Amino acid sequence: MQKALVYFSLGTVVSFLINYFFLSSQNIGLDFYYALAFGFAWGLAYYLDTPNFSLPKKLGLSFVAMGGLVLAGALIFNLQLAVPSILKFSTVFVAYYMIASFRASKSLRK
Repeated sequence: MQKALVYFSLGTVVSFLINYFFLSSQNIGLDFYYALAFGFAWGLAYYLDTPNFSLPKKLGLSFVAMGGLVLAGALIFNLQLAVPSILKFSTVFVAYYMIASFRASKSLRK
């Protein structure tokens, strides 16, 4: 769990800095929201990367997380601005497991 929080923190900070300095949108709150979605995806993917979770459970939890992101984004901003957060989340989530699939252990933890 502690390492998953490190993944979350680093993913959030790096994503925010890239968005803020290189993409420079005019809304710092939106940049932070997208960075949280990115970091949350890395942290959750790492946390679920264990044999203790079955594939259906991993998929279910990722869909619940995406739903939570959309709900929070729709409440804070609007639905149109919330949808890109799930695109970032799902891209990172799939990338994590695609990278893990190339390893013999099928996990980035081992």
